[in-house]
Amino acid sequence: MGDMMVRTGEMMRIGELAGQAGVSVRALRYYEEQGLLTSERSASGQRYYTEDAVDRVRLIQVLYGAGLNSNTVRDIMPCMDSGMASTSMLELLATERDRIDERMRELAETRDRLTTVIEQGHATRD
Repeated sequence: MGDMMVRTGEMMRIGELAGQAGVSVRALRYYEEQGLLTSERSASGQRYYTEDAVDRVRLIQVLYGAGLNSNTVRDIMPCMDSGMASTSMLELLATERDRIDERMRELAETRDRLTTVIEQGHATRD
């Protein structure tokens, strides 16, 4: 039993992180390859993560879900961590925010169209 085993209250294995964050182990390995997530390694090479990795993985998932690509996520993660950003980073963030706003408008329009069809469908069944 190495030092990592003593710290299990603070550290978790890759499978535990995957379960808590709701992602696959493969996704976590990809995040590490992309420089989005870091782990400590035991002497036998097993990955261990800190408790805050769960929130980080969830944030990465949200950013991907919003349509950001891995390069953009990697670029903005430091300012997401620190809350500070350069002028060029602020411009990138504003561009992404505007793109997300447009996507939200498109989704709302699609939702409204579906609602209309559903309401019409119910009206014709009554």
